[in-house]
Amino acid sequence: MSGNGSKILVIEDEPSQLELLSYNLDVEGYDVYKADTGEEGLLILQEVEIDLILLDWMLPKTSGLEICRQIKRGKHTKSIPVIMLTARGEEDDKVRGLDTGANDYIVKPYSIKELLARVRAGLRSAKGIVGVNMLTYEQLTMDLTSHVVRLGSQSIHLGPLEFKLLRILIEAPTRVFSRDQLLERVWSNALEVETRTVDVHIGRLRKQLNAVADGDYIRTVRGFGYSLDKA
Repeated sequence: MSGNGSKILVIEDEPSQLELLSYNLDVEGYDVYKADTGEEGLLILQEVEIDLILLDWMLPKTSGLEICRQIKRGKHTKSIPVIMLTARGEEDDKVRGLDTGANDYIVKPYSIKELLARVRAGLRSAKGIVGVNMLTYEQLTMDLTSHVVRLGSQSIHLGPLEFKLLRILIEAPTRVFSRDQLLERVWSNALEVETRTVDVHIGRLRKQLNAVADGDYIRTVRGFGYSLDKA
């Protein structure tokens, strides 16, 4: 078990999905709280210090999108990572979900293995914990001690900013980061830097990876940002 007792709130109105998620999270050692409506979930948030929320988009009465907005407006809940669960796979829907403040987005049907990986990444990100000196995704590896990046057996030479960008992306594979989020995390003087600067350095990172990769590792979400997503 790897959950370390982290408190996960699952807001899902479909009973079978709610029980499936709860069971697998419990097996991993998480302390699971369940709600089948957004309103019930908000009540739990008033009573329990939750570490991460799994939130279904399609909920009765109040949509998951609106519940996410309320969570991110709350003084004591805005910093809680929210992973949206939805059957809506269109790119514009993903952008809408992320624009409301959702930290990640998983399209149904999804594998439990992938969901648990996203949960771990969300908790690490929220706590500012990397926990290891070696990060990997597909054939890509980053050694945080030696600052060596490899794709398979080939070394990739990155500048300091590209290295920081890749580290953020590889710590949460497939999660989409907005340009503003990347700007705030990489540039200490973010208020003085334009968001198009992020595009420039992502372009350099993509060029370096694509020089040795058999496919594009960086995915662009039109009008929003980027993710490390080879698929």
